[in-house]
Amino acid sequence: MAIGMSELKKGLKIEIDGVPYRIVEYQHVKPGKGAAFVRARIKSFLDGRVIEKTFHAGDKCEEPNLVEKTMQYLYHDGDMFQFMDTDTYEQIALSDEQVGDVAKWMLDGINVQILFHNGKAISVDVPQIVELKIIETAPNFKGDTSSGSKKPATLETGAVVQIPFHVLEGEVIRVNTETEEYVEKVK
Repeated sequence: MAIGMSELKKGLKIEIDGVPYRIVEYQHVKPGKGAAFVRARIKSFLDGRVIEKTFHAGDKCEEPNLVEKTMQYLYHDGDMFQFMDTDTYEQIALSDEQVGDVAKWMLDGINVQILFHNGKAISVDVPQIVELKIIETAPNFKGDTSSGSKKPATLETGAVVQIPFHVLEGEVIRVNTETEEYVEKVK
C-alpha cells in the first residue's frame, strides 16, 4: 500500500528503495512561495543510521513488510546467537552484528522481540527491565553510603552498570536496558 505525503507522521514505518525506516522527526513546511513539503528524519531498521529526507506532494513510499515475533534466546554457540520461536519451535541463528549491543542483557531463556523484514531477521529487542545477578563489585566500607555515590558492578551477562553502595555481590537487581541504569534490588 502506497503512503502519500499527507499520511506521514512520527513513528510511522515506511520503505524506501527496499530499506525499512521509522520516522523519528517530522515537520510540515509551507513556504511563502511554492508547494508545501514534508521534511523528515528517518532511521533505518537495518543499520540504525538516521538520514534526512524531503517528501513533496506527489511522492509515495511503501509500507514495509515487517513482522515482530516473540522468540526465546537459547544460547550463543561462539559464532551465532540461537533463538527459538515460542509458538512453532522453529530455530534461527543470528550473527553478533545482527543482535548488536542488546546481547549484554540476554540470559539463556529470555524472551526477546525479533523484527523480520520480508522474512529476514533484522533486529532484536530485549525487555525494557531485566533481572540480573551481580557477579563482581567492590566490597562495602563503613561510611560508603554518601548520597548519590555509586560503584561499578559486573552482571552475569558481562554488562557493567553503576549501582548504589548498599547493593552487594551475589544479589539480583533490575536494570533498565534502554538507559543502562540500575532500577532496584530484587527482594
